[in-house]
Amino acid sequence: MSRFTNRSYQKELLDGNDIPFADIRTNMQELNTINTILGGHAITLQGFRKLIGDRKKISVCEIGCGGGDNLVAIVNWCKKNKIEVHCTGIDLKMECIEFASQKEVLKGNTHWIVNNYAEVEFAERPDIIFSSLFCHHFTNESLVDQLRWMEQNSRIGFFINDLHRHWLAYHSIRILTQLFSKSFLVKNDAPLSVARGFVKNEWATFFQYAGIWNFQIQWKWAFRHLIIYQHAQ
Repeated sequence: MSRFTNRSYQKELLDGNDIPFADIRTNMQELNTINTILGGHAITLQGFRKLIGDRKKISVCEIGCGGGDNLVAIVNWCKKNKIEVHCTGIDLKMECIEFASQKEVLKGNTHWIVNNYAEVEFAERPDIIFSSLFCHHFTNESLVDQLRWMEQNSRIGFFINDLHRHWLAYHSIRILTQLFSKSFLVKNDAPLSVARGFVKNEWATFFQYAGIWNFQIQWKWAFRHLIIYQHAQ
């Protein structure tokens, strides 16, 4: 299993600029199903709940928000628990933002930004910043800058939900998507995303280079890491 010792830098199809939006939509819909079945949204909510504490009003920003499904999960949880939430979704692709902005539960409480997250300057910093299945799209070097940006632009802290690079995760998702997926993007990119993912000591190194120390790394099923950083109170 030596091929998983180091990250793959093979480019994912979704990172291309010439993908028809109909294919991107199918990809986002299937990823939402995968995240629901395999507990990805549940991990996002764990990170959010850890940082929100007992607050009854909160602002949250997702970078690389895609189709907005993580924000939907957060808003629904906040409504259930009578918490006032304001969301910001940032994505580089206009088509993703247009798709996400049509989700009924996000209308009226979400601000959308089409841009590279690193170029965004907030008039008022959000309480919490997070990403889900976003970091593995970047190089190790750019991730250090991303951690610093999240630390500098959040008021309470940030969390990351991303993939653990492991041979079993790779082959499992490859087989499942070949059997059940109708999206050529999912079939290609899902296993590749695992190969582009991280092991725990790599995350610790990124944080060390970023000069950020007050963080926790937790392994979660199915083959995810939940990384939480909280500003000193």
